[in-house]
Amino acid sequence: MTAVVLFAAVLHSAWNALVKAIPDRLASSTMIAVAYLISGVAGAFVFGMPFQASWPYVLASAGLQTCYLILLTTSYKHGDFSQVYPLARGLAVLLVTAVATTFLAEKLSVLQLAGVAVVAGSLLSLALTGGTLTGGILMGGRPTAPTGSRKGTMFAVLTGVSIAAYTLVDGVGVRLSGMPMAYVSWLFLLQGLLIPVVCWRLAPERIGFARRVARHWKPGLLGGLVSLVAYGIVVWAQSLAPLALVSALRETSVLLAGIIGAVFFKERFSRVRLGLTTVAVAGIVALQLG
Repeated sequence: MTAVVLFAAVLHSAWNALVKAIPDRLASSTMIAVAYLISGVAGAFVFGMPFQASWPYVLASAGLQTCYLILLTTSYKHGDFSQVYPLARGLAVLLVTAVATTFLAEKLSVLQLAGVAVVAGSLLSLALTGGTLTGGILMGGRPTAPTGSRKGTMFAVLTGVSIAAYTLVDGVGVRLSGMPMAYVSWLFLLQGLLIPVVCWRLAPERIGFARRVARHWKPGLLGGLVSLVAYGIVVWAQSLAPLALVSALRETSVLLAGIIGAVFFKERFSRVRLGLTTVAVAGIVALQLG
């Protein structure tokens, strides 16, 4: 299972990079939702309905993950990939661990608690690092937001909170579903219906919204497909292992985020950022090894 979740971590950092590369955040979110809808309909047909007890969690998670996707794309609009991604994902690990150990009776060892402390300190420091205006190469070198953007940090924190919320909801819901793949299928189906409506409502110019979505359909659809595979793996793993450990193992992808930001978006990835990101990964690994 560990190797499969690590593979999901690689996929997760990849689809986040695709989202960052698309300049129109609402268009990218909509195309991701189209991929969710297609896979959700197919999955619901194949796997059927989850148990009734899990439906409140399916509905709650669909709403939370819609908020998450909007917050995520907004974070990338205002901040660097190599800063936003580690902060949002790492904060989620801390929140999931805190709630799971406090309210869900999951136990952590001394090594795991030390890992939580290391992650908290390194991520706080990472959020305070700054930089200069840079340009990405995936979308033709268009300038991105200044590194260390306060708005980017704020939205990254909100994104981390939303990640923790839907992770906890899904962790409980999938165990009540009786059929993890049915749970995932209906979750994607509902998101596929909800996200485009929300994006259209938020669009400043609704008349040309469909045209803007069509302009970015290829990277958006690819990002959605990679995203649903990555999250499907994680929800399956949550049905078998403690939530805190699955969440921690998946977030080893924060190290990949720094590499992707430097190579593809030409972000300034200083030694300080590299060191802090590596320390955060070490703390996450300590959570898993404990």
